[in-house]
Amino acid sequence: MSKDVILARRKFLRGLGAAVGLPAMESLNPLMAAPLASPATTAKGSPLRMAYLYIPNGVNLEHWRPSGSGRGYRLGKSMAALEKHKEDMQIFSGFAHKQAEAGKDGAGDHARSNATFLTGQRAKKTSGADIKVGTSVDQIAARAVENQTRLSSLELTCDGVRKSGRCDSGYSCAYQFNLSWRSENQPNTPEANPRLVFERLFGAGSAKDRAKSLAQRRSTQKSILDFISDDAKAMHRHLGRNDQHKLEEYLTGVREIERQIQKSESLGAPLDPGVATPSGQPENYKEHMRLLMDMMVLAFQTDSTRISTFLLAHDGSNRSFKEIGVSEGHHNLSHHKQKKDNLDKIQKIDEFYLEQLAYFMEKMKSTEDVDGQSLLHNSMIVYGSGIADGNRHSHRDLPVIVGGNAGGAFKPGRHVDLGEEVPLSNLYLRMLHEFGVKEKRFGDSTGALKKV
Repeated sequence: MSKDVILARRKFLRGLGAAVGLPAMESLNPLMAAPLASPATTAKGSPLRMAYLYIPNGVNLEHWRPSGSGRGYRLGKSMAALEKHKEDMQIFSGFAHKQAEAGKDGAGDHARSNATFLTGQRAKKTSGADIKVGTSVDQIAARAVENQTRLSSLELTCDGVRKSGRCDSGYSCAYQFNLSWRSENQPNTPEANPRLVFERLFGAGSAKDRAKSLAQRRSTQKSILDFISDDAKAMHRHLGRNDQHKLEEYLTGVREIERQIQKSESLGAPLDPGVATPSGQPENYKEHMRLLMDMMVLAFQTDSTRISTFLLAHDGSNRSFKEIGVSEGHHNLSHHKQKKDNLDKIQKIDEFYLEQLAYFMEKMKSTEDVDGQSLLHNSMIVYGSGIADGNRHSHRDLPVIVGGNAGGAFKPGRHVDLGEEVPLSNLYLRMLHEFGVKEKRFGDSTGALKKV
């Protein structure tokens, strides 16, 4: 065998190795049979989930705020749909995001609200490529568990995707159409199409087709890697010292692929959810939201990921809600000027969004987890907005609900009046700690929240 033939063959095998190494990483086990001593787990060793759902333009505070505090509180008019979930959630009063306030940057509160909501950082005012805000809480958590699940995180939206251009008073559209930021200048693009989300989680085709495809990939992968290892060892003695060194580096890469496959096989195949692949993106807004929420539940149930963000609508959205009798645009109504008719319509929109939250919480609560508890019990879910009152663009006393028990670490069933202005970042820091990420500071936090 000539040296040229050996090198050509080596390059061919390297190409095969790269090609077959990736698919195995797409088939990690959905469920765990034993407690895990690792981040993102509950005290009992079950997976711990983290989700963030964002609503735009603030709320009608009069009908949002509960009356009373502690466990004896009463829900506001807008929250009627959540009555059955009072024991599964906490409503907070007193959270603020000062970094979303105007300051020297002037107008642009909607862009800042989105950009700041999960970062706790002030967005650089630019409509160019030099965007800058900060890494979001979900991505700090995702780094801690990126090797435990097939997807480190899942980003969803009901809006179109915009990563450039000018949107709000000189701010890039990237700020307004993204919640999740993997770095200070790189947003995670969310997905709006439920079908594409499903295929990303479980593959394309029917359940039978997906299982067959997975088995074929694994069988092909194993036979190729066996051939590569045996053949490469036989080649070694024919090579010069430099090529032997290169071959050693290559075999190290092969062993890494083998390690990844062994990890994948030890965790098993993606659990098929037993539902049909969605046909696409519904035109009806409520159906669209609920279908994406279903995808979130499936992703958590199969342990495809433990972290998700969902932009129900970007801040500044002027969507109308004719299905509930509101023909005016939401953003226009949010500048209500204290007019009763406008405020009543905002309350109806708030109620509509909270009905979707109730739907999601019910799905989470009715889905049993590996430890016999519900997915909701083993989750931390933040629902809220970066604006309190849309008329004033206020970023203080934000409307925030925290659902779930964090596996027993949280004490739901309460209205928690913080009694003072507290950075929302303090809640996120506490959530990171529960997730096993021991950061000392996040965003503009002043300490991990204890009242949760």
